[in-house]
Formats: sequence, structure tokens, C-alpha cells
Amino acid sequence: MSTAPHAHRLAVGIDLGTTNSLVASVRSGVVETLTDEQGRAILPSVVHYRIDQPPIVGYEALPYRLSDPFNTISSVKRILGRPMQDIKVHECSYLFAQNHQSVPRINTCCGARSAVEISSDILSALKQRAEETLGDELTGAVITVPAYFDDTQRQATKDAAKVAGLNVFRLLNEPTAAAIAYGLDAGAEGIVAVYDLGGGTFDISILKLRKGVFEVVATGGDSALGGDDFDVAISAWITEQLPAEQQQDQDLQRQIYIHARELKEQLTHTEQVEIKIQNYVFVLTRDQFEQLIEPLIKKSLIACRRALRDAQFSQQDITQVVMVGGSTRVPRVRAAVEEFFERVPHTDIDPDRVVAIGAALQADVLAGNKPGDEMLLLDVLPLSLGIETMGGLVEKIISRNTTIPVARAQEFTTFKDGQTAMRIHVLQGERELVSDCRSLATFDLTQIPPLVAGAAKIRVTFSVDADGLLNVLAEEVNTGVQAKIEVKPSYGLSDHEIESMLKASMEHAKDDMLMRSLREEQVDADRVIEALDAALAKDGQQLLNAEEMSQIEQARADLLAVRQKSQQPDEIKQAIKHLEGVSEEYVARRMNQSVQSMMQGRAVEEFGE
Repeated sequence: MSTAPHAHRLAVGIDLGTTNSLVASVRSGVVETLTDEQGRAILPSVVHYRIDQPPIVGYEALPYRLSDPFNTISSVKRILGRPMQDIKVHECSYLFAQNHQSVPRINTCCGARSAVEISSDILSALKQRAEETLGDELTGAVITVPAYFDDTQRQATKDAAKVAGLNVFRLLNEPTAAAIAYGLDAGAEGIVAVYDLGGGTFDISILKLRKGVFEVVATGGDSALGGDDFDVAISAWITEQLPAEQQQDQDLQRQIYIHARELKEQLTHTEQVEIKIQNYVFVLTRDQFEQLIEPLIKKSLIACRRALRDAQFSQQDITQVVMVGGSTRVPRVRAAVEEFFERVPHTDIDPDRVVAIGAALQADVLAGNKPGDEMLLLDVLPLSLGIETMGGLVEKIISRNTTIPVARAQEFTTFKDGQTAMRIHVLQGERELVSDCRSLATFDLTQIPPLVAGAAKIRVTFSVDADGLLNVLAEEVNTGVQAKIEVKPSYGLSDHEIESMLKASMEHAKDDMLMRSLREEQVDADRVIEALDAALAKDGQQLLNAEEMSQIEQARADLLAVRQKSQQPDEIKQAIKHLEGVSEEYVARRMNQSVQSMMQGRAVEEFGE
């Protein structure tokens, strides 16, 4: 609580974009994007590094993309929270350090810089603009992220904000921010599709609105699809027109890429453009441009169809469509979205500013300036979360599209007698096998009491906060021994994983269930064999004659053979039942012996109560 509860607390919304970034705030009850001294609201997400001098951020850094490309970093959001192997190095004008494979770092004249550090420079520039404009320090900020950002990318965004000295109230999905900007919380009800095509990322969110409550019922998208890819398509088309010897000229390629964006923007307003690069003149029509980008637009619509299916809605159920991101200015994009959803989308607010505006409105609420505001945001998990169990299986603890924040717990037990430790392997994905899902983190729970297999109770609790970040707690219920981890994984989802994980889970659903059943029976077979071996070693010679021992050993050998060779769960199950049947008399004798041993030397009356 503020010592001056009636004072307006300064808070901002920040759209940290791939191509452009913005900062907005609510002033005198009106939300506005904050501008620089030249009256420009947009800050290009470009950073130029200089020796022994502060970096240059924004418009002033743009010319250096040609004159000093290796020290001028753009579109860094595309590599934020992602591993080296997922980055398309040939599309980057800068050079990566070779000794930082786990966390990619870019070589500059000021040393190697990570995506977090570069992003923090952009956020610092926005923070400085806000404080100079508003005349005081900020109490906090809401920073937007693509709805499909995974844990690593969200955590990297928060880390960048921390380095920049920003207090993050929360991370907010960009499509949700757009819905807030359009005032859809003001009594509107229905199903809203938010189509967000920015410079480097694409998101589709299906929101259910009722009485001021925003519930994101499904999300989808592609963290490597955006207006930059339109530029790449134009660049490739121009390059094809060049003589073969010119197509490998890297300096010329950089010029072409920069001019490609100009062509794209001009074709939004005109039917044909002409541009001269060195001694070459190129003419590109809007029809040609639309043919070049059509596969990319279709890719976005496939994600829209998948999100609708996840939400269990059809196009006819959608009551409103909101367009977000500068790339939605392209006429063909707007037409394709209108055709797909069968309704005219909202385009009234500048698509570059709409996300920052929504974030500012939410920041104003979280700062406590509107205590009576009833707006509630309910985001969802984009992918399921779970842990590895015996047999390389994934036990899902929180399913995808679960509303966050959320906490779920599930109990597990030990597999072997005397087991005193358990390794918790946290996974993300929709498939049944560990090998088909994404590893998030691994940690150990130790000091488990050395009990017989199945006696210990291990409760694993997954907690996902409002920013989509995960905490995992493992606790042995009887002793209270705990181990926990905040998931800050080293690697983000690769482009291929983002595009294919959901599709693969549907395509392989039948095979996955069969494989899960097989693995479960294999694990059960291992458990039965291990328990039998331990029992035989202890008292098999005392309780069994030679013929009985031979029968049990033969049934054990048959089960082991089936377990190793069969791909049919039912065959393994039958072999387990056969072994249990052959061993039934032996199990009864062991039980009788145990009871006799327990009662020996004690009066029957002791067992009467």
C-alpha cells in the first residue's frame, strides 16, 4: 500500500516487439503512447554498440545496419530464450560467439552480448523515455509477450526487465492486451479471436468474454513467423533476379533485405513499386508480393484453425476479430483473415500501438489507481506439464489450455524396496513418451525413508503463476522432506517443435496410447519379476519343493521373454497373470509364515481389539 493512497502511482505498459517497441501510460484518465523528442511513439528494436560509449537504441541505430552490421543488433526477440541450434544463423547479420552454445551470445565491439542484455538496453531506453515524460520514477510495468512464449522465453523477458531496473507487475499475453485496448472488457460478451502478426512472431488467441472477465480458452501460433519473413520472401525474389555472381555478395544482401521492408510498406498503399539497388532496378507489383507471402499467410491460418479446434469452436462462433501487429496492415493479410473468420476484423486502433495501450491499462489497474476495476484476466497454458514415470512415460499434472494461475498436485511412490531418492524430471508437451516431449528441468528428492516399494508417498505440486512461470515442489508426505525448483530451462522450443508438437500429438494419438499401454505392462512385468526374485532369494528354498520352484522359474522366464520381445500389451499382461497364478501358493505360504512370525510368543487376546 502507498503511504499516500490517493496519489496516482506511475505505471507503464511496454510492448517489447521484435521489430518495434513502445511504452504507454494512463495520464489523467487517458491512455497514450509516450513519444520521443521528435514526437515518435515507435522505438525500433535495434541496438548499435560502440567502444567505451553507451549503446545507441532506436531510430539513430538504424543507419548502422549497413555501415556497421556486426555491431548493430535487430530482431533480438527472435533469439530471446532460445538455444543456439534453433537459430537460423544465415538470416542474422551479426556474428555469434563460439564459446557460448548453451546461451547464445552475439559478438560486438563491447564484448559478447546475450539476448537478455540486448533486450534490457531496449527496455532501458523505454524506461528512460517514460520517466522523462512522466517526470518521476515508475512504480512498475506490465510487459507483453507472445501468447506462445514458453517458460524460458518468459523468464528471459523478466530477466531483461530486471537488468533494466524495471519492476514487472506481470507479463501479459499480447492478444489479451489488444482486447483490453479495444475495451472489450466493458460489458462485451462473446467469443473473440485475436490475430496478432508482428515483425517476428505470430499469435492467435481465442478469448471468451463475459462481464469483464477475459478467459483465454485456447492459444496457438508460431514464434518464428512475422513481417520479417515477408521481407525475407521479397529479398529472395530480388536475389533471384540478380546475376549468379552477385547473389553471394553479403553487403548487397544486407541492402536488399533493408530495402525489402520499404517495398512491403509501400505496397500497402500502392499497386506497384520500383526500387534501385546499386545498378539494378526492380519492379514489384502487389499481386506478385501477395503470391510470395501467401504460403506464410496460410501457415498462420492453419494455426487459427487448430486454435479453434482446441477451443471447440467454429468460425461461426466467433463474434469479433481483433487485428494486432504492424504486419496486419498488409491488405492481403486483412482480406485472408476476413475470409477465414467470415467477418470484418477490428482495425480502428493503430495495430502497432494497440498492445502497448492495453498493457498500460492493465498496469494502471495493477498499480492500484483503479481499485474498483473488475477486469479479470485468465490466461492459459499453451502446452501440458508433467513428470517422467517408470518406463519413460509422461504423467501429465496440468493439461494444456488450463487457466492460470493454477496449482495441481499428484502423489507418486517408490519403485524399489529401500529407495531413498527420486529424480523428478519435469516435461512439457502432449505426447505420451518422454522422448517425444520437451525436457524443462531435473532435480532430486533425497532422504526418502527406506521403505518397501510403494509405501512411500511423494506428492509433486506444480504451480504456474500469472506470468506462466512454473515452480515444482516434491515432498515425502510422511517425513515432510522437500525439494523444489523454479523452472528456468536453458533451452526454448525450437521452430520445429512449436509448429509440430500439437499436430504430432493428434497424428500419433493412437500409436502413443498403444505405446503407453505397452510401457505400462513392461514396467508392471519388471516390478513383478523384481519382487519375485527378492522373495525367492529370501525364502524360496525353504517354502518350495524342486517341482514348484521349476514351475515358477519357467513362468518367470516366459514372462521375461515376452516382456523383451512382444509389442502387444495383452501378451505381457497374460504372461504376468500366468506367473502370478503359478506363484499363488508360494505367496500364500509366505503370508502364513509372516503371520506366524508376528504372533509367535504373543497371546491371541493381544490381537482382539
